[in-house]
Amino acid sequence: MASESTLRFGAQTDEVTSLLRIVNLVRTGEASTRPEIGRLTGLGRGVVTQRVDRAIEMGFLEDGEFGPSSGGRAPRTLRFRAEAGRIIVCALGALHIHVGIAALDGDVADQTHRSWDIARGPAETLDTVMDMIDELVARNGDEPVWGVVVGVPGPVDFDSGRPVAPPIMPGWNGFDVKRRFEQRFGAPVWVDNDVNLLALSERARRRGHQADLIYIKVGSGIGAGLLSHGRLHRGANGAAGDIGHVRVPGSDALCRCGKIGCLEAVAGGWALVRDAEARLADGAGGRLAQSDQLTPEVISIAAEDGDALAISLIQASAHVVGESIATLVNVFNPGVIVIGGAVAAAGELYLAEVRQRVYELSLPLATRDLTITQSVNDKREPLRGGAELAREQLFEVTFPRWFADGRPTSERSPAAL
Repeated sequence: MASESTLRFGAQTDEVTSLLRIVNLVRTGEASTRPEIGRLTGLGRGVVTQRVDRAIEMGFLEDGEFGPSSGGRAPRTLRFRAEAGRIIVCALGALHIHVGIAALDGDVADQTHRSWDIARGPAETLDTVMDMIDELVARNGDEPVWGVVVGVPGPVDFDSGRPVAPPIMPGWNGFDVKRRFEQRFGAPVWVDNDVNLLALSERARRRGHQADLIYIKVGSGIGAGLLSHGRLHRGANGAAGDIGHVRVPGSDALCRCGKIGCLEAVAGGWALVRDAEARLADGAGGRLAQSDQLTPEVISIAAEDGDALAISLIQASAHVVGESIATLVNVFNPGVIVIGGAVAAAGELYLAEVRQRVYELSLPLATRDLTITQSVNDKREPLRGGAELAREQLFEVTFPRWFADGRPTSERSPAAL
């Protein structure tokens, strides 16, 4: 027979499990009243009342308005206290920093942006990020930080949070990005590739719809975020989706990573700037010749405005990128491909060429229900994606470990010792 202590431990485990489920049912909107919780969990009325009261006492839930009556007394609704904590998201790009603060429901309450060269290194960059966070915190109250997400434009070992040989981030290889944030906020920190955050943002926007999605970012560099059954596919070491360094047959262009013929070196934004400068030096005219500084954004805008040189550069990029996407379609069979980034901001001009190559080179079954579309191109998207990553990690991955404490803490923070 089971011992009394074993039975007591089992009862405590059941209580915590049911508490976790109830909080998540309310948090995700699957249930909003006690009777709904009872129907979904199979728990008796008394047990539901006890568990809900405990979740309210712990600060996860609170009573809301009265719901519609089904003939008897109207039930009181419950709401998840999304304002109990906040999430900080730092989206680092090749030439910019975005920082935002989100509630626990993923809503980005405030954000700030600064132009910045990621090549200035981790120490100076993170000093600047902390200043930007201080600015946001000063004008957004003093709720505790429950999690921090940092997106970087390069490969990341997700478990350690350390960038691994990022081509455009000198000085960042193996750098412990988590440590600075953990020491400052005493909260868990997750570091991921910036394209993965964009893919998660698309997942949040399409909640309940397509779960197999690829986000392709064609900016200064090129990368892909892969969603399979709604989950990010990072691969064994976090390198999945790094299509920017796939070899383009016949190319001898030198890439920033040191290799020859990478897709990024042929079709990325920095490659288009390089090719535009060479063509202008050879005497090409048009809008690009009048620009003070060439950037991927300038080339995309000029293409939309009808500049012949810009159009040729954009279409050449889309042609080669489309061939690489076709390979992904055959291997991965997504339902949706979303294309974003500064180069792809040329819109239908870019998408039309990509679609043509994908449908020419992919299997009919793989493209039968495929949608290829442009991203919303909102600068807040990586912030929303970062908040989505934090919420997934907090409430689906690590929730049982910190639930009883009422809020998560970093393993390296004093509060966790």
